Order: sequence, then structure tokens, then C-alpha cells
Amino acid sequence: MAEPGATSAVDTWTSDEMMTVAAARELTNGTVCFVGIGLPSTAANLARTTSAPDVVLIYESGCIGSKPDHLPPSIGDGVLARTADAVVAVPEIFAYWLQSGRVDVGFLGAAQVDRRGNINTTVVGDYHSPTVRLPGAGGAPEIATSCGRVIITLRHNPRALVEKLDFVTSVGHGDDPDARRRLGLPGAGPQTIITDLGVLRYDRVVNEFVLTSVHPGVEVANVVQATGWRLLVAETVAQTVAPTGDELSALRRFAGS
Repeated sequence: MAEPGATSAVDTWTSDEMMTVAAARELTNGTVCFVGIGLPSTAANLARTTSAPDVVLIYESGCIGSKPDHLPPSIGDGVLARTADAVVAVPEIFAYWLQSGRVDVGFLGAAQVDRRGNINTTVVGDYHSPTVRLPGAGGAPEIATSCGRVIITLRHNPRALVEKLDFVTSVGHGDDPDARRRLGLPGAGPQTIITDLGVLRYDRVVNEFVLTSVHPGVEVANVVQATGWRLLVAETVAQTVAPTGDELSALRRFAGS
């Protein structure tokens, strides 16, 4: 569905494009980013080709500093290795880069996320007899554990933002603000959830994600209704800045649309 907005080159964008642009803006120059495939990869590469050209993208296949000219369909796509500054063994990516604290930001997708940023990418329904069996954990648990902070991107609906996960694949903030400390998890965990409706940010005081921004054309009530838990709303909710013409042109060129 297209949504209206004011940009320098075009006057419409999709909700997915707005989500991707908002996520890309979270990355700054010099950031070392561990990238998940799909929407996280799209957002990270958009940042690299627009506002953060010196961002360093790391993929769990062992590629460091990849600069693909099209969206890789998987972490094993050859374009990631061909355009990388270096390609190392997978154990080195996790042991030397990730687990030793050398990664600033982890970009993850999710099938389900709860109010505390815990993530499910394993099953929908009962584990032993699931309605849907999902791709699984991959490197996500380690990314959620060790990155300086984590950004989650997913489409906003009550089946995705849920009161209770069907399975905990990757720990966000557990059940209380001290859960990560008790578990010995070094990273700060998920700090931002960016959806096609708005932006939620983690509030340690209440140990929940709070709605802080809505995208153009979206009302706060729309976001609350689309959330599977009783969503907390910031006292002042901003409106996300609409995509610029340059951002949309770069995104569409990169995605081949």
C-alpha cells in the first residue's frame, strides 16, 4: 500500500520502504554492523550507499566489509565474498569479532517479538507440533547476546508483536531489567524495533518497548491496535521524517525495483 509524503523526487512510497529507510538511519559512519539477511540487509546496505558510506557490514558467512551492488538472497551469496575487504572462517567471525565485543550493532529480523525484545525465529505454535516451522536460529542468538546493541525490523501486526512467544530463539531482555546481567550477556540487547508503522525504543525503567515515533500517515491508535500486548506510548510521539528522494532512489536502485 502506498502512503503519501513529501520527497524531492517522488511523492509516494510503500510502508516497507518507509521501514527500511527508518532502519537505515539508525546506522552511522564507522559503525561495525552484523547483518541478518532480508530486511536487515536491505536497510544496512541502504545506509552504506547513502548516509553512512563507511559503515562496516559483517555477515556470518565470514565476509567482512562487504559492499554488494544488489541484495544478496542469502549469507552465502557470492557477491558478499567478491566485494568484501576480507573473508575469514565462520568460527573467527563469531569468536574474534562478535563474542569479543568488536561489533557495535546487530541487525535482526523476527517472526515474533515480545514487549521485552525476546525473539522467535524457530516455530509458530507448539514446538513438537508447530503450525509453521521457521528457518531457525542461525547466528541470531549470538548476535542478540554479544553486539553492542540490537535493532529489530519486522512488519507490525498482532501475530508478530505478541504477548507471549511460542519459542524463545534469541534472548532480548528476558523477564526483567537484570535478566541479561544474571545470564552474563555482554551486549546491551535490543534497543530499537522498527516496523512498517513506527519506531519502538526500549525503556529500561519499565523493561518494555515504548512507541516513540509513527510513520507519516499512521496514527498512534493504529499502532496500538496492531500490537499483541498493551503497548506503552511515549508522552510525546514524534512523526518519522519521510523518505527523501535520494533515499528512495538509492533503495529502489539497489533493490532493482
